Amino acid sequence: MSLRIQSFGAGPDIVLLHGWGLHAGVWRETAQQLATRFRVTLIDLPGHGRSAPMEDYSLSRVATNIAEVAPPHATWLGWSLGGMIAMHIATTLPSRVTALILVASTPQFVRDDDWPHAMDGSVLESFAQALQENHAQTVQRFLALQTRGAAQGQDTLRRLRNAVMQYPPRTDALRGGLAILRDECLRPRLRQIACPVQIILGERDTLVPSEVGAALQAEMAGARLHVIAAAGHAPFLSHPAEFMNCIDGFLGQI
Repeated sequence: MSLRIQSFGAGPDIVLLHGWGLHAGVWRETAQQLATRFRVTLIDLPGHGRSAPMEDYSLSRVATNIAEVAPPHATWLGWSLGGMIAMHIATTLPSRVTALILVASTPQFVRDDDWPHAMDGSVLESFAQALQENHAQTVQRFLALQTRGAAQGQDTLRRLRNAVMQYPPRTDALRGGLAILRDECLRPRLRQIACPVQIILGERDTLVPSEVGAALQAEMAGARLHVIAAAGHAPFLSHPAEFMNCIDGFLGQI
């Protein structure tokens, strides 16, 4: 399959993976800053942005296809669904991942009895059902949920909506991505991640509660945690200076 890839800048490799419904363009400002010190690779997930769709949409297949086109050794920065994909690659192809930066991401997006720091499964199920009726409206509702109650929420929502309108995702890719968020659990694999890890969360994130940070640190020895006050699900858009300072501090010490 054909994936849309952009690479620019010079230095050590860093790969950026976006979240559900978006495309690599959402990283524009972050990528421009990183490109002054790194060779940045942006990849549109299958069926998103300008990447071709794929059949049998699953976490393992998406991760395998992305790894095939990525640099052989890189830091992986993944946001939300992109973070789950990066975690999967870090556990299945550990030699490919020199460091891992997880932004508003989690190994399990749905709450259960022993994982309370997550969404209720009915939320994702309702989005999956709504996709059948109006996929564009469903994406807009999901974006609004990401910014609800957060500082700079309206501006962040506007920027996310503009990004989606630029390259609307395919319905089959949206459905497959939601299934991954709803059904996948990478928690049993977390202890396999041996590379340096930075976790960045938003204090007011309604999709990935900031309380998950302590649980992740308990499973990944040495993982660094930074919670951005008043931020929602897209802290790289709402709090870009603090977000970049956190990344710079992490990468400068590995």
